[in-house]
Amino acid sequence: MKKLLLPLLILPAVIPTTALANIISQETNITTLTQKIVVNDTSSNYQNYNNILQSYVSDRGLVNYQQLQANRQELDRFNQSFAMVSPETYNSWSEEEKLAFLINAYNSFTLQSIIDQNPLKKSIRDIPGVWKRRKFAIAGMEKTLDNIEHDIIREEFNEPRIHMALVCAAMSCPILRNEAYTAEELDAQLDDQTRKFITSSQGFKIDRDQNIVYLSSIFKWFGKDWIANYEIENKFTGSKKEKAVLNFISQYLNPQDLQYLEQGEYKISYLKYDWSLNKQ
Repeated sequence: MKKLLLPLLILPAVIPTTALANIISQETNITTLTQKIVVNDTSSNYQNYNNILQSYVSDRGLVNYQQLQANRQELDRFNQSFAMVSPETYNSWSEEEKLAFLINAYNSFTLQSIIDQNPLKKSIRDIPGVWKRRKFAIAGMEKTLDNIEHDIIREEFNEPRIHMALVCAAMSCPILRNEAYTAEELDAQLDDQTRKFITSSQGFKIDRDQNIVYLSSIFKWFGKDWIANYEIENKFTGSKKEKAVLNFISQYLNPQDLQYLEQGEYKISYLKYDWSLNKQ
């Protein structure tokens, strides 16, 4: 007589509802904690970024790109953290938190763009697509450097001093600050950056012998950004945007230079822009 072979049925393990709920709760807590850690690192703390800047950027804003390239792990981790910030978290921040976040992202992504080149380029302009094609993950988006600067910062924030904070890795740029921007210190940091740039030979100078006021080309390219807050008719010389720029600059000048600007009998010229790399 043949034995009847019964098929072996393998029943799936059944997880009790309470146990499943506990697992989901634990995973949610871990995810939330991870998001909080990342958000703290990128929106308010920035300690890792400070370490990078203080290690490789001099007080004059010059960067030791060779050393940074050889020890890039911390910069890569910091840049990856921008992708971990959700759109909901970003949108919950204050204007100051958002702007500090975006300035730090722009400058840090620029550092990455430079050290991604081997060998290092002599100028950022030698990197194909550096502003318009290279994309970076940030707050649920994929953005180029131009997107961050022109489509987000300049469009959404009425703050022309950002042009003294966003650094394009060139010698004629404002200097790269060797500390992170933070919401708490943002106004003072932007003011300090502006003062340093205006009082440098790259930002502004007066030639009284030739009766010429020289401005950084940044003010030619983005002069309209100053009109909303600094438009003026009865002082200075030049076009509408040039008068607005000079009105802005006048806050940072000594009394003699201010008096010279206000009388208006001079020509305006723009300084040649040095695009060579801001390297040590």
